[in-house]
Amino acid sequence: MKLGIITDHNAAGIQKVRKYGLDYAEMDVNADDISYIFNEEAGIKKAMQENSVEMSAIGRWGRPRINNDGSINLKEQKQEFDLIDLCKRLSCPVYMLTVNYVDGISYYSNITAAINYISSLIDYAKDEVKVCVVNCSWNNYVTNPREWSIILRHLPKLGIKFDSSHSINGGRDYRAEALEWGDRFYHVHLKGTVNINGVHLDDPPAGMDMTNWPELISILRAKKYKGVLSLEPHSGIWQGELGEQGIKYSIEYFKKLLFIE
Repeated sequence: MKLGIITDHNAAGIQKVRKYGLDYAEMDVNADDISYIFNEEAGIKKAMQENSVEMSAIGRWGRPRINNDGSINLKEQKQEFDLIDLCKRLSCPVYMLTVNYVDGISYYSNITAAINYISSLIDYAKDEVKVCVVNCSWNNYVTNPREWSIILRHLPKLGIKFDSSHSINGGRDYRAEALEWGDRFYHVHLKGTVNINGVHLDDPPAGMDMTNWPELISILRAKKYKGVLSLEPHSGIWQGELGEQGIKYSIEYFKKLLFIE
């Protein structure tokens, strides 16, 4: 397993990854207008080469991919095709997405729409980029074993971007999910979370939270996961200098778990 971090969508973001002593970057492009990242592409690629940093994954969260009638949102689809092309140009192996649920149509129609939409991305990516759904619930329902057991079994090339904090905050057992579905994990986020008496407190640096990280790493090893573990700083408390200290702590913590010197 390899260690990386989510970063800014420019050359400075790549330089920051190297400053942390990491080799893998992730970029999540969630804005309505994505043209800016293509304007930054040359600088990103140059910085990757100069700093020996690889792009581990590119994603797009929370978008309305399915229209109210269950049809494909062609604007969103085109933007995702463009981001998959970006993955190809940057030698990025993984593309991540969410799928929205439409209340006005049946569950069956929603599942069918999701399969049709995701299939179009897999077909477009060919075998150059692996496509995966994320388990974040932001305008997304393909987050747990109920939907995975239908959609992923119908689409054998589809994978999962797994974040244990979403399972915890959704009241599910992240260890059981990793054990059952870990062989379909294409990318993993390292994000801490703390809940007390059912109340969410914060998402502190991974390694300072309630997740049993050594146990989860052991499960991933048992499932032969060899991809990137990507740190996701996400705290409302750990900001500024404190946030930087938290990131450095998480990096050292996971380097020890992964036996990275």
